[in-house]
Amino acid sequence: MIGFIVRRLAQALVVMAAIALISFLMFRYVGDPVAVMAREDASVTERQELREKLGLDRPVVVQFVDFIGRVVQGDLGISYRNQRPVADLIKERLPATLELVMMATLLSLAIGIPLGVITAVNRTGWLPTLVQSVSLVGISVPTFVTGIMLILVFAVTLRWLPSFGRGDTVQIGWWTTGLLTISGLKALILPSLTLALYQMTLIMRLVRAEMIEVLSSDYVRFARARGLPARMIHYKLALKNALMPVITITGMQIGGLIAFAVVTETVFQWPGLGLLFIQAVSFADVPVMAAYLLLVGLLFVVLNALVDIAYLVLDPRLRTRAS
Repeated sequence: MIGFIVRRLAQALVVMAAIALISFLMFRYVGDPVAVMAREDASVTERQELREKLGLDRPVVVQFVDFIGRVVQGDLGISYRNQRPVADLIKERLPATLELVMMATLLSLAIGIPLGVITAVNRTGWLPTLVQSVSLVGISVPTFVTGIMLILVFAVTLRWLPSFGRGDTVQIGWWTTGLLTISGLKALILPSLTLALYQMTLIMRLVRAEMIEVLSSDYVRFARARGLPARMIHYKLALKNALMPVITITGMQIGGLIAFAVVTETVFQWPGLGLLFIQAVSFADVPVMAAYLLLVGLLFVVLNALVDIAYLVLDPRLRTRAS
């Protein structure tokens, strides 16, 4: 098991090195930092001095090594648009995105898993048919359409929930949270539901497919023959074995939710990393775009590694193969 973890960490380092190279190339070849940072009336000499100060006159290999060194130390450069360290901008916006993603993940699991079990156990009737039909809509409709419809119904028509912003927040150290205020909780409902809908339907359909397969296995037939209660068979025996693929999907989707929260944060003007990235694209703020790429890549790599390790913990057969 230790050997597998070491190999997995080595693979993660290789992937992160490739992502860092892409980010560096974005720094180096997407636009000219000197043209963005220098004054409009700057002379050729001043521009050359700024180029030397930024290290752009050195060989590309040396620049890449310096870039890696700065990233390891937490120096992600200066935002062209805000003229502030990118690390500070990410530190300010990260809590909003993580709260949104965690709430969306909890919603998708809390609703998707029970619905998957219900539609697998009861395959006929109006309720499973309705749930299946709604899941098709949820997995097909684009996120921005879902968000706009929710705003139209709950914010414009019913006036129950706010349509944009994060509400009131509380400062806890460097972390800002809206979970401790009424307006913050209300502001979180619509964007988290919008972000969770696709993952919710995906988890529901995956749990349903796995449950149907597990319920037809020999050990479930044996449990029924022994007279075990249906609730124990469905929720203790079958569901436990059906959740293995859900672990993979959830781990992958958390990174995907962070990466693709851009649309949701833009629709609801949620002050997170996604909105920061959209603003950076609009102003060609390359340091922010490169930092966003690095952060999302790191999250994907870490989550994939944790999912693989969780597989080893949950499945003894994998531990035998890995040893």
